[in-house]
Amino acid sequence: MRTLAHHHRGFRFLAAALLFGWAQVQAASPPAPAVQAVIEALSRAQAAVVGVQVTAIEGSRSAEALGLERSGSGVVIGADGLILTIGYLMQEADSIQIVTQDNKTLPARAVAYDLATGFGLVRPLLPWHGPRPMTLGSLKGLQTGEVLMTATGGEEGDVAMTRLVSQRPFSGYWEYHIDSALFTSPPIARHSGAPLFNQKGELLGIGSLLVLDAAGGRQRLPGNMFVPVDLLKPILGELQRTGSSHLSHRPWLGLASSEQGGHVLIVRVSQGGPAEAAGLQPGDVVLAVDGAKVATLEAFYKKLWVHAEPEAEIRLTVLQGSALRTIVLKGVDRMSTMQKPAGI
Repeated sequence: MRTLAHHHRGFRFLAAALLFGWAQVQAASPPAPAVQAVIEALSRAQAAVVGVQVTAIEGSRSAEALGLERSGSGVVIGADGLILTIGYLMQEADSIQIVTQDNKTLPARAVAYDLATGFGLVRPLLPWHGPRPMTLGSLKGLQTGEVLMTATGGEEGDVAMTRLVSQRPFSGYWEYHIDSALFTSPPIARHSGAPLFNQKGELLGIGSLLVLDAAGGRQRLPGNMFVPVDLLKPILGELQRTGSSHLSHRPWLGLASSEQGGHVLIVRVSQGGPAEAAGLQPGDVVLAVDGAKVATLEAFYKKLWVHAEPEAEIRLTVLQGSALRTIVLKGVDRMSTMQKPAGI
């Protein structure tokens, strides 16, 4: 079991690591603040990190890919104990528990799950005089090479130094796209929901993925992808009121796709989804959406999401083997297909 003494030793290591990092990047970064001020800011930030433990609804569709038992991290962002995490941890959750810095376990409820950004919000069910909520930072002024801190919660909670290696759009194979994502290296293994902080102790993003191309292009560099909190700011109120943003309610086809050779290749079709019902198959190549050519996942998704209604009729031009076909199908609201956690 990890104690508070472990965390204090972790911060002594972090102080040395930051000094080393500054020495390496000071030519490209603004002058470093006093080390003690940075350590104090990051110590306050780390104190707001919690563990998130989830048991999914048995038989739920997400349990096949994510498992029934899930664990990750979150960070307190509200004076009432509101916690920000990554949404897939709490997808179709049956129960949620928060593990505090002193290893107390508190039951929690789902507040929001946002498909469009990937964020999740939870709140403890019991009164909790928790840590001071974190200030939401910004991508503005963030420089490639900047030394940052990420932290994980729960019994195995820890802190680690990392660096920003790129900022760029990100498209996921699961019908997901954000126009800006943060990529860091070296990677951390327990990235799910892990917060990313700048040297002021401000929250910059929430951990989503382990990637092998953190620097972008064809360069192989293991790292992590973080969803920036800039995407949270305009929808935070909406998430707390309704459980998701309006952008989460858009056409979903039930496809997993990849980019290969300038084409969009279907690699998997969700059972019971619109794509399967319309006869789409793994190996099909999507050439156009509603007559507009698409060559990337970003273009594919954005053409789908032009439709305001989730149940909109969509025409896909696809290559099935050597046959060119036009397939007409209706999207569905992905949120309506999920078994909902209590509270949403």
